[in-house]
Amino acid sequence: MQRSNAFLWIALAFLLLLPTAAGRVLLDLVGGLMVLSLAIPVLLGGIGWVGWKILQSNIVTCQGCGNRIFSKSVQCPICGSSSFRDADVNDANSSGSSSIPASSATIDITAEDVESE
Repeated sequence: MQRSNAFLWIALAFLLLLPTAAGRVLLDLVGGLMVLSLAIPVLLGGIGWVGWKILQSNIVTCQGCGNRIFSKSVQCPICGSSSFRDADVNDANSSGSSSIPASSATIDITAEDVESE
């Protein structure tokens, strides 16, 4: 039984090494499968990136509360406002550049010792 497996592997190696049509077909098949296994993740990544960009283009931001909504509905489900603007990719960067200082938008908390009576 071992001898037939060894014979099969030797015959396959001989076909691959021998410059015949069968050897070239097997080498082309193996090369094509390797290229396909490398190209599929790249193609899926590209399709995912295009899908993400399409999803981002359909997201709108409510002017009233800042909630991001996927559908272009007439009214915001959170605050009820009807004013929307298109979401920008750099929206997070542009909202940080407002003229309100950060100290007026934050709450300062101080710890105090409480003495029990």
